[in-house]
Amino acid sequence: MAKHIKQAIVGYKVKKSGEPETSNAAESAQKKRPSAEIVQMHESVKRPEMLLGSTYKVKTPLSEHALYMTINDIVLNQGTEHELRRPFEIFINSKNMDHFMWVVALTRVISAVFRKGGDCTFLVEELKAVFDPKGGYFKPGGKYMPSLVAEIGDAIESHLRMIGLLTDDELDEHQQKLVDEKRAEYESMQSDKTGNTADYPEGAQMCMKCMTKAAILMDGCMTCLSCGDSKCG
Repeated sequence: MAKHIKQAIVGYKVKKSGEPETSNAAESAQKKRPSAEIVQMHESVKRPEMLLGSTYKVKTPLSEHALYMTINDIVLNQGTEHELRRPFEIFINSKNMDHFMWVVALTRVISAVFRKGGDCTFLVEELKAVFDPKGGYFKPGGKYMPSLVAEIGDAIESHLRMIGLLTDDELDEHQQKLVDEKRAEYESMQSDKTGNTADYPEGAQMCMKCMTKAAILMDGCMTCLSCGDSKCG
């Protein structure tokens, strides 16, 4: 029986006795099967019915009521070696309606940047650099926040670190050992003082590197007990 060939012959295989008829067709279909494509974050990625979310409580002395910030993530290439968790949208809710308009605007802009794709970590530095003309405040533990917007950026930074988009700038073994020694030495000298419930010694100054009230005078040099920054090197 004659068979009309409609395309160029690029290879051949000799059929062996007893080989099933469908083997060639199955092999051809397998060769034609497209390889899995790696999906990157972009504007055309559709929102799934369910997203993974994390909610952060932001309590500031600027308001009686706390802000509750929820960041939902989308998982790309799930089940493959290229699986990646990326932020997809953000919502902020509070009983305090004083800042409702600009909070909604901010969440929509941030969500649009998340869905745009590419590097979204720059948002952290941009938000944390916003200063309130009325002045900032210190969080529990002594970390300085120049504005409410900066604290929102700090919460986003914590989330990006949790999902792996940002890495922790941890002290190395020698730096951590030096900081621990300095802190233990200072606390031993101040052991006669009581009533200090802060994470860092009472009277500590603000470190200009990590913006935490953890800088103390040790050996004639200001040393930060949080990040290890020292004017003495």
